[in-house]
Amino acid sequence: MTKASSDLGCPEGELSILLTDDAFIAELNDRYMGKDGPTNVLAFPMSENPRAGPDDGVLGDIVVSLDTARREADAGEEPLPQAVFRLLIHGLLHLLGYDHETSEEEALRMEEAQERLLARVDLET
Repeated sequence: MTKASSDLGCPEGELSILLTDDAFIAELNDRYMGKDGPTNVLAFPMSENPRAGPDDGVLGDIVVSLDTARREADAGEEPLPQAVFRLLIHGLLHLLGYDHETSEEEALRMEEAQERLLARVDLET
């Protein structure tokens, strides 16, 4: 178990990552979330109850729109690699059961975890 995985209360696990464009993520967003248009990141957990942990070591799938990540990076004056890592971490937290849409308290908890993990990413190497 790595330090990051123990920080999250999660054993090591496997996930798939798809980096795509706005057109494809918009299709997924419509089909699976019932929402029109592109989004920055989607997460599809393998388990109905992500907080229970992955039964077979597979956490799920994370899909990131590089088009949206680039626009967010430009707007926030953030390097694109950092924006992509931020979205990957956001998706990972969703796979682990965090949900910023349930309450302000949960949103703060997720934001703190996201910032803690993003601070561990070394983009210089």
